[in-house]
Amino acid sequence: MDVIRNKLELSTCHTKVEWIAAVTIAAGTAATGYPAYKRFYVKDHHNKSMVNPHIQKDNPKVVHAFDMEDLGDKAVYCHSWRFKKFPLCDGSHTKHNEETGDNMGPLTNRDT
Repeated sequence: MDVIRNKLELSTCHTKVEWIAAVTIAAGTAATGYPAYKRFYVKDHHNKSMVNPHIQKDNPKVVHAFDMEDLGDKAVYCHSWRFKKFPLCDGSHTKHNEETGDNMGPLTNRDT
């Protein structure tokens, strides 16, 4: 009976050591594998925020053209595409800048 008990205790000890080793190896693999995965397998454009969240998403490239004569003396345009009156600026850049510390501003056309 003592022989069986000793074998069970020895087996339990080896099992704990094996689990500790397995967990250590798994943690080390995850710690090096995940950054490597992010660096080499995830596309760069997935890591950056999209500039145009909702304007003409069915087009591969959005282009807006205006005749200078139609603009008048002054026109102020939003170049971030994040505001409701796009393409005209609605002044939301100011609030955005205060909230985020960003320095984004409008594109302004003046007839000089």
